[in-house]
Amino acid sequence: MHDLSGKSVWITGAGSGIGEAIAKSLAAAGAQVALSARREEALQKVANEITSDGGKVEIHPLDISNSDQVADAARNIQASMGKINVLINCAGMNSPKRHWRDLDIADWHRIVSVNLNGVANTVCATLPLMRAQKDGLIINIASWAAKHEFPVAGPAYVASKRGVVDLSHSINQEEMHNNIRCCCISPGEVATPILDQRPVPIKEDERALMLKPDDLADMVTYVIAAPARICFNEIIMSPTHNRTLLPQP
Repeated sequence: MHDLSGKSVWITGAGSGIGEAIAKSLAAAGAQVALSARREEALQKVANEITSDGGKVEIHPLDISNSDQVADAARNIQASMGKINVLINCAGMNSPKRHWRDLDIADWHRIVSVNLNGVANTVCATLPLMRAQKDGLIINIASWAAKHEFPVAGPAYVASKRGVVDLSHSINQEEMHNNIRCCCISPGEVATPILDQRPVPIKEDERALMLKPDDLADMVTYVIAAPARICFNEIIMSPTHNRTLLPQP
C-alpha cells in the first residue's frame, strides 16, 4: 500500500467509473480528495463511501465545460484543502450517434467541450496554484483511440482525446522548471458505464475481459507515489484480449 498522506487531490469525473475508483484508491492511501462531476447525488454517494472507510473527502459539483464553474471550484478547493498537489482529469463523454453518417454538430461541440476544453479549463485554473507552491502533478485520462486507429470511438471522441495527449506533453515542456509534471494515461477498453453509449451493445462476457476501473486506479496511485524527480510522460495500457485490434462493426 502506498502512503499518500499529506497529498491533496482534485478529481474530475469522480461520480462513477474510473474517477470513482481513483478517488477511493487515493483516499484509502491517505490522500485528501476533492471530487467533481455534474451529478451532486452521485458525488455524495462516492463521498459517503469514502467517509465510511475513514477517508478525507469533499465534493464540488460542476460542469467541467464551464470555465467559470471550474475556476470557482479550484479556488474553493485551494481554500478548504490548503493546496492542490494533484489534478486528475477523468471526466469524459461520447454520443451513441458518433459517426459522420449520423453525427449532429451539437454532439460534436458537446463531446469536445467536455473531453478537451474541460481538461484545459481545469489545467488553466490549477496551474497558477501549482506554480506558487513549486510543486504539482497533473494526470489526464486520454484513450487508446488517441494513439491507435479505433473508428468505433467516432471522430469527435478521437479528436478530443488526441488533443488531450498533445496538451499533456505541452505541460511537461513548459512547466518543468516549476517542478510541475503531467502524465497522460491512454487506456484501451475499460468496463465502465460509458460503454452503454456504444451504438452496438457489448456482451457481458466481452466486458469481463476488459480493463477494470481499479486497474486505472492502481496505475494512478503508483504514478502519484513516485518520487517528484520522475515524470511518467505517457502511459498506454490495454486489455490483453484487446478487442480494438479486431475488425469492428
